[in-house]
Amino acid sequence: MLELDAEVMRGHFTALTDRLAALADGRPVRRILDLGSGPGTGTLALLERFPDAEILAVDLSPQMLHRLRGRLAERGAADRVRTVEADLDAPWPDLDGPFDLVWTAAALHHLTDPAAALARMREALRPGGILAVIETDGVPDVLPRDGGIPDGLEDRCRKLIAERHAAQLPHLGADWSAPLTDAGFTIEAVEDLTADLQAPLPATAARYATALLQRLRDAVADRIAPADLAALDTLRENAPDRLTLRTTRTAHLTRRPPQP
Repeated sequence: MLELDAEVMRGHFTALTDRLAALADGRPVRRILDLGSGPGTGTLALLERFPDAEILAVDLSPQMLHRLRGRLAERGAADRVRTVEADLDAPWPDLDGPFDLVWTAAALHHLTDPAAALARMREALRPGGILAVIETDGVPDVLPRDGGIPDGLEDRCRKLIAERHAAQLPHLGADWSAPLTDAGFTIEAVEDLTADLQAPLPATAARYATALLQRLRDAVADRIAPADLAALDTLRENAPDRLTLRTTRTAHLTRRPPQP
């Protein structure tokens, strides 16, 4: 799922890393920290944009880090990345900072105490270093926009998903501007990254939308009306070519202020 998402958002991430290079203002970016790296969406984009950099990739999941190491080996880049398994809600291991750039994508909303993590990120950065926080506003939209589904189905599904997220992921969809400022960062830019694709979808986006529909169906199956569940099943089984895909991220590009 994460790798399909990365393919759909590839152009946005390429443009985003270009903007990070511009924010570096000519200072070399040689040490990068990727927090909540997953299978390496950010790691691989950063390696490509900063060819002289070494990256420390941190994630809670050993399976994700194993996948990342395999992808690095395929690209001949294993010697540029070190991986560390760590829980960002627990005391952090020694990461051997400072870093020129810290990148964290879709990780903060999973944490119990994002404010504490942001404070540690500031400590990990050199003065003047850059922090990029990329967060999603919620579940991507995949249902058809050409009619043919029960009226209000999308709204009912989103309501049920929002109720679950409120209980399990209370920070999902938060505005991170104030927490970043409170943690001592200067916000350089806030950018929306939106992929909005109509049916019929390109092959990779179609695979992603199909997987998202299955996840949506499973998440609401025990709380949705039988007619709505039947409509989701019919769409999944008989009309996947009608799926759309709209997903939005917000990127906060920030800086630890230079020392006076």
